[in-house]
Amino acid sequence: MQEIIQMSYICIFTELALKGKDIGAIVKAIFKGSPPSTPKGASRRLLLYQHCIPLCDSGDLQTEVASDILGLLMLETHNLPGPSLAQLASLFVDAIKTGKMGNGKSMELFPTVLTALASTEALSYGKGTKTSSKPIWQNKYVPLSPEELQFLVEKVLRMFLKLDLQEIPPLVYQLLLLAAKGCKKQVLEGIISYFTEQDLRQKEEQNNGEISDLEVQSVPEDQLRHVEGTAILHIVFAMRLDHELGREFLKSLKGSQGDLCPFSIALLLSVARIPRYEEQVFELLKGAISKDLKNEQLRHGSKFLQDLLPQRCSLAQMILDTVKNSVFGWDHVTQGLVQLGFILMDSFGPKAAPFGKTAAEGAIVTAKTPTQQACRLGGQVLLEGFKMHEPIRVEILEQVLNRLVTKTATPVTHFIELLSDIVVSAPMILLESSSKVTETFDHLSYLPLATVQGLLKAVQPLLKVSMSMKDALILVLRKAMFSSQLDGRKSALTGFLLLLKNFRVLGSLSSSQASQTISSSQVQVDVHSRYNSAANEAFCLEILSSLRRCLGQQADVRLMLYEGFHDVIRRNSQLASSIMQTLLSQLRRYYEPEQDLLPPVKLESCISAQGDQVFLQEPLSHLLSCTVHCLLWYQGMSQPNAGESDNDDDDEGGVQAELQSLLESITRRMIKCELEDFELDKSAEFSVVSSVGVKNSIYAVLVMGVYEVLMEYNFTKANYSKSVFEEVLELFKRYNKMAQILREKSGKGKSSKSPRSLLSIGFVSTLLTALFSVLMWRYTNIPCAVEDAGKEKRCSVSLLCLEGLLRIFSTCLLRYPARLVQLLSANDVSVGEDSHGPEKHSVTEKTSFYIRQFQRALFTQLSGVEEDFNSKEAQLLVNILSVLSRQLEPSSQQFGEVITWTVKVCKETSFEDAAFSKGLLSLLFSLHVLYKSPVSLLLELCQDIHSQLGDIDQDVEVEQQSHFAIVNMKTAAPATVSGLLVLSQVGRVLDEVDWLIAKKKGQLVPDKPSQAVRLSPDPTVLLLYHLRAGIG
Repeated sequence: MQEIIQMSYICIFTELALKGKDIGAIVKAIFKGSPPSTPKGASRRLLLYQHCIPLCDSGDLQTEVASDILGLLMLETHNLPGPSLAQLASLFVDAIKTGKMGNGKSMELFPTVLTALASTEALSYGKGTKTSSKPIWQNKYVPLSPEELQFLVEKVLRMFLKLDLQEIPPLVYQLLLLAAKGCKKQVLEGIISYFTEQDLRQKEEQNNGEISDLEVQSVPEDQLRHVEGTAILHIVFAMRLDHELGREFLKSLKGSQGDLCPFSIALLLSVARIPRYEEQVFELLKGAISKDLKNEQLRHGSKFLQDLLPQRCSLAQMILDTVKNSVFGWDHVTQGLVQLGFILMDSFGPKAAPFGKTAAEGAIVTAKTPTQQACRLGGQVLLEGFKMHEPIRVEILEQVLNRLVTKTATPVTHFIELLSDIVVSAPMILLESSSKVTETFDHLSYLPLATVQGLLKAVQPLLKVSMSMKDALILVLRKAMFSSQLDGRKSALTGFLLLLKNFRVLGSLSSSQASQTISSSQVQVDVHSRYNSAANEAFCLEILSSLRRCLGQQADVRLMLYEGFHDVIRRNSQLASSIMQTLLSQLRRYYEPEQDLLPPVKLESCISAQGDQVFLQEPLSHLLSCTVHCLLWYQGMSQPNAGESDNDDDDEGGVQAELQSLLESITRRMIKCELEDFELDKSAEFSVVSSVGVKNSIYAVLVMGVYEVLMEYNFTKANYSKSVFEEVLELFKRYNKMAQILREKSGKGKSSKSPRSLLSIGFVSTLLTALFSVLMWRYTNIPCAVEDAGKEKRCSVSLLCLEGLLRIFSTCLLRYPARLVQLLSANDVSVGEDSHGPEKHSVTEKTSFYIRQFQRALFTQLSGVEEDFNSKEAQLLVNILSVLSRQLEPSSQQFGEVITWTVKVCKETSFEDAAFSKGLLSLLFSLHVLYKSPVSLLLELCQDIHSQLGDIDQDVEVEQQSHFAIVNMKTAAPATVSGLLVLSQVGRVLDEVDWLIAKKKGQLVPDKPSQAVRLSPDPTVLLLYHLRAGIG
């Protein structure tokens, strides 16, 4: 009877629910009238749950009604007794198994039931009693075999791909709880694998969208990143509680040989916030980055490896992707990014060489070695992090500036470059932390000069937008100008010269107008409205007045001033009059006005003595060089405006005329001078241990510098005048005579270092431009037989031409690789062969043309008899071919033609010249390894060497073979070049094979044999197959 009454109530309840009546009041009334402490009340409550759950899943109720019912049920779930909770849990499980969940609305109640069930102390249900009723993956008392646990984990992981993205974080959380029982590695790898696949899918959709202009993505990127961030937080929280999980995570990544992805990198950086894992994480990342860069370099240098290893996303790019992804609220990753960036820059930055010099002096623009690339990656991480994340900007700036101040014994050029990039990319953002930069200015007097120069050049754009920063710098520089330390005064001079160059007075030419050769690495911030021209002019004239005091200081300070004046006048042309007047006044002190007296300069006034020690007081040659360059620049800028002169230019014209007259007088009289006039003939002493010898050495360097400056001045002003060129040659003869004496005398002492040349790069460039065409024409048009037969071959003009060309090509490719076409196009040798007009040619086409020219020259050498063979010239030709061939694309037709030609020469040339053979075989190996596997080539060379030398067992008869004529008895011996080169190449191939086998084996999963079979066949068999194919 009671059951019939309850069923009638349920029918009424259902009808009201379907009609959308106020069902909440009825549910509350049933709960109030059914106390859970009584058996009848508990039974009625269970019956209500059992009826409402399928009712909500049926889809017959309005969404709001179903939500209200479930909400009320959730509130009372914790009051149900244990057996009732167990029955409800079984109800959900049976519905899931039989597929009777309907719309699944009631699943919102399932976690609440499980949580309440887990909180019961004891439970009698079914056949036994359980002391705890936690869900199976939380219950450590529920016995699960390893197979059952693995089955459960795999099944849950397979569910990932079927669930909505927003449902993943809760499932990750539950999986991590389950991992407490075991399968930690499988859980972590499954989670990482899922997000890796999502990242790849996201990238593919972005790439396809760029191609097909599709804007709709299956999963929005911001949604994916937020879910990834939440999952990372869950994992890190679990590792804080379960250290075994953290150790398993690091062990798994170490065992995978650095097989990382953006998600796992972000996870690693978040885990690094746990102190016990911090050092391990960054050591793992640093080692993985270094290894990946080295592997990529090895792969890039071998066609054999490129064929067997497909191109993949580099680890460096993954790290940069992680930085980009961190913008989606990944605050737990940003601190790790900052640490990683500085660790890379500290570990892989330039090191101090002996005697305090930089290991890589004359820095190359592009990072080529893995170490340089790792350092650059650290800078990119910090730069992108600075631009994206405001909370870490202050820390990044502080650490960069601290390293500039504290690392005085090691190079800091990479940190200066980073600071410069930050200023260029975000100057206004950096102004928010301008106080940090201002504090660094206080240390300028104690920093190395190179650091001061780099720092001030880096922050130069900020000085134009921040009056307070500029004023703070000026105050520091004025104090440093009166420092007792020489380095302090040089630092002050560096700062003042920088200010003069960048605070232009109205009417000054822009840097692009002043000289096409000037390229500023800083982005100019156009805020001239903040300053008026009158203030800039007064400011610059005040600085010039302060700098005149430097003319009475040590030679090093004066030299810096002279070297800086030329840059100032080019950038701030309105200061030309003041600067040239200052230089003229200074030059008069050392100029002999009497025209009949020789020499025309007062060398004795340029030195000072203190006891027995003699010092250079005035770098006269640098003063003259600065004067000449300023005068030539001013004359060049004045010619276009010659018709617009006014009274204000009279003073400048007078200074200009006087300087011209003075330089002409010095030139005329220096040509008349003999070395005896300077007391510097061959009988003079140049010993560094006596004051007389030191004085004569200083005199000799000054005289050579004056000759160099006068040569450049007169050559520039000559306008192709024969008489002036004759004067230049006379100046060079005297310069050369002085240089020979100094070289001979100094060579006997402790130091034989030549003095630094004062010829400007512009002048050298002008000479090289002319010489390049002359050398090419001279070498390709005048045969060696025309040369003086009495000269030694190594001193012939042909050799000098080739040496000059080799140096030009090598220097261009080392310093300015992007401007090779411009260099090659500057010569008109190709006009006769190319009749298509002045079209722009690719690097490959222009380089190929010059390669053919030198191939013809080498072929001419090899076509004669061996007695007439010039080994030195042939070696230079091979070196030039080697340099130029590196610029060809290995996949291009021209590259294949060069290899074919080189192989042909090696097969047909039988000259017994060890040095030439070494160069030619080196060229062959360096090209062939980029074209295809060198195994077949090495096999033939080994057979030739074997034929020439015989077998180690004298009773074995060796088949006579000759694939390459260049291998003969003289070049095939083990101690000679052919044998050693072949052995080294064989060793390289074997090293590549060992490396590749280890890498292929590392891609197999030993604990998953079924997957290993699917990944690839045995790597050793695969490699042997490719090697056999290479041998043919």
